Amino acid sequence: MTKIAVLDDYQGVAVHMADWSNLPSDCEVTFFNQWIDASNLINELEPFDVIAAMRERTVFGKQIIENLPNLKLLITTGMRNASIDLKAARESGVSVCGTSGSSYSTAELTWGLILSLARNIPLENTSIRSGKWQTSLGIDLEGRTLGILGLGRLGGKVANIGLSFGMSVIAWSQNLTDDVASMHKVKLVTKEQLFTDSDVLTIHLQLSDRTKGLVGAYELGLMKESAYLINTSRGPIVDNAALFNALRAKSIKGAGLDVFDSEPVSEADGFLNLDNTVLTPHLGYVTEEVYRIFYAETLEDILCWLAGDPVRILGGS
Repeated sequence: MTKIAVLDDYQGVAVHMADWSNLPSDCEVTFFNQWIDASNLINELEPFDVIAAMRERTVFGKQIIENLPNLKLLITTGMRNASIDLKAARESGVSVCGTSGSSYSTAELTWGLILSLARNIPLENTSIRSGKWQTSLGIDLEGRTLGILGLGRLGGKVANIGLSFGMSVIAWSQNLTDDVASMHKVKLVTKEQLFTDSDVLTIHLQLSDRTKGLVGAYELGLMKESAYLINTSRGPIVDNAALFNALRAKSIKGAGLDVFDSEPVSEADGFLNLDNTVLTPHLGYVTEEVYRIFYAETLEDILCWLAGDPVRILGGS
């Protein structure tokens, strides 16, 4: 019997997103709808030969991988997962495979957060349900400056939408060139200009050693008091304490956050108590369309591995 664990199925939808009946009869699939505490991860997952993880929800470090003796195949949704120690997997003889996905969903959520802040949508939704009417003033986005930190595939989509709103779009990242910026009809500026000039600054970088803490107290201190910060990338790109202090002191107007240093967010997280934030629980890729891709290709990864011809193998496996 090949035992398969499908983790982090918070919405309880994985069973409907792929035809798991295509698996051989000697395969048994268990769906985990609840987050597994790290202290209990080894005990819960020890019996499984195959583990399918949602990207960067459950951490598979060296100690975890080495203590799962039955594990032979580890699958992540997406083709990158900073929560998996690929070197440890290789050394333990564990194959690691990924899936494709879509950047449209995260770009759309980015604009959902921007519009929610600019037009006070969460506040007004709560107000109208309590009998109040028009309690705040929003702002127009047309004519304002959108700053993009990271003009890759996702940042480019966000920039294009910003242009359609009539915004001036500027960008910076460590490797961004004039040619790439011009291709997106965006102005390349310095890092300092990006933070100084942006009315809305949105982050679209991969988390790495050089991007961790890239947005700190200095960068936040350059921003306008009327500016908004949006992060749908990864929490640790922004210095958590510095952002909390800036929001609490209202040295920036607000933030839209889909990602956090620690996920799921605990009830003690200070951002939950701020009135100038719009928070979502890492929903960037959480759409039906993306999930159908994720789980269909997870199933394909398993079938190909069982057939001795694995696909979408991640580096280091």
